[in-house]
Amino acid sequence: MSSGNKITLVTGATGFLGRRLCQRLQDEGELIRAVGRKSQDGPWSEFVEIDFAKNGIPEDCLNNVGTIYHLASKAHAIAETPYNADLYRPVIVEGTRKLIGAAERSGVNRFAFFSSVKSMGEGNPTEVPIEEMDETWTHAPQSPYGLAKAEAETIVRKSRMEHAVILRPAMVFGPGEKGNLPRMIEAVKKGRFPPIPENGNKRSMIHVDDLIEFAIRSMQTPIAAGKTYIVSSKSPISTRALYNAIRESLGLPAQDWSIPIFLLKSSAFAGSIIGSLIGKRMPLDVETLGKLTGSAWYSSKLAQRELNYCPKYEVDRWLIDQG
Repeated sequence: MSSGNKITLVTGATGFLGRRLCQRLQDEGELIRAVGRKSQDGPWSEFVEIDFAKNGIPEDCLNNVGTIYHLASKAHAIAETPYNADLYRPVIVEGTRKLIGAAERSGVNRFAFFSSVKSMGEGNPTEVPIEEMDETWTHAPQSPYGLAKAEAETIVRKSRMEHAVILRPAMVFGPGEKGNLPRMIEAVKKGRFPPIPENGNKRSMIHVDDLIEFAIRSMQTPIAAGKTYIVSSKSPISTRALYNAIRESLGLPAQDWSIPIFLLKSSAFAGSIIGSLIGKRMPLDVETLGKLTGSAWYSSKLAQRELNYCPKYEVDRWLIDQG
């Protein structure tokens, strides 16, 4: 996408997703002004230091900016409590409010907000869903992180910009990612991940490059203005299928057995009790087992249809190809 002499501003530019987005935009001839908490070298021509939890937006930060990709956020904790809310709001909510206000004053017309599927809740993660959740899902978010993202989405929707888009990615995977998938891979590699039974649960994911393609197209496509899109790959995957793909990618032999679910539940219950007694989470507790055996299945059919793009990557095939 070419924007002439206009600058593209990317917040959260030094992160896993932000750096890869900047590289893609720079490869396409964009002039990139990166924003982050601490200046770094990277695929950009300018860097502005901003801590969204503490700082305002400098007056000249948005000079000559035509498009903003707002990725700056605070990663959500594996285990959250209601008391975590204050950790997220300064960056996710108030930071977005500051940036939207500055963008409106500066006449920026295009704004992509990277939210999360957690902003729309996760259904009942202990049950295998009958159908995937789409943008019409009306349940409230269930975590402080999801609540903060939902509040920030409202700020974006109420903005006066002509072309503001909200993206709700599922769990992102790809080279350089440091989240749950690498932790699972490391646990499988060390023999610390139990061979859980196949229960048909469905987990949605999205490759970083597919997410970037959706984001760029959302800024190019007129029909996307004012829309909210879930972004996920074409097919969900069960935790057991993901486990099998990881073993294959590591060159480990296939496991044709699994730990019975009643034993896993008993161990998880014991882990929760012990954790509460010693004030430290155990590797397996009730919450962790719920995430492993539950579903988080989201549809990106609207994004695929309106942005005319079909995701290229599925996590199992990608893992095996990488291995």
